[in-house]
Amino acid sequence: MQLKEYIRYFRFIGSNWNYRIAAFVLLGEVIGEATYRLHTTGCDDLQEQEDLGIDITHASVYMPINYYILGKLMREIRKYPDNGTFLDLGCGKGRALAVAAYFGFDKITGVDFSRTFCEAAMRATRSCSDKFPSASFRVIHQDAFYYEWPAEVTTVFLFNPFDEVIMSGVVSNMRQSLQENPRRLRILYANPVYQQLFLDEGFRVIYHVKKMEYLEAVILQFQVEE
Repeated sequence: MQLKEYIRYFRFIGSNWNYRIAAFVLLGEVIGEATYRLHTTGCDDLQEQEDLGIDITHASVYMPINYYILGKLMREIRKYPDNGTFLDLGCGKGRALAVAAYFGFDKITGVDFSRTFCEAAMRATRSCSDKFPSASFRVIHQDAFYYEWPAEVTTVFLFNPFDEVIMSGVVSNMRQSLQENPRRLRILYANPVYQQLFLDEGFRVIYHVKKMEYLEAVILQFQVEE
């Protein structure tokens, strides 16, 4: 079953990007899934969600963050000692949540509009709970547009999970959270299509990685003036 999923995913990436990138990503999938004991490889056009009556107008096709970029971001963010709670908006099947535990986060929250994805994310986090008993996971079934950021959130992960309409709402919620509780905040943003929305709010890029044209991410930081 997993072999079929790998082949399907390879074809999906190859047809949408190119087969050189597909081969690179697929190798990372095989190694990453085995390393972290996960089963999150695959793509989903969200048709099932639409059939359930869920509005997918502003959602992106589901595909997990590739392990190469995820590893780069996690190794970079680990250099900072004040990372606090890790929040993944549009957490999908929970790959980034599980990997965050491996990189030292102990308070980890995921938010997704799909109940099916939330259930998969909870299974993914359970797979590493035994290895990291101090890690506290929370998966919330909610549209990110309406999610109010808790004050303890200082690290946010985004893999371009929705369009500019939803992202604008996310930025608005972020702005309110920072106004109510000023703090240093870092955004791990893979495929940073709408990073200008954050730059306009005073964030700056503190890390950038790009490989093979389409694999790209930044870490954005908001620094409270002292």
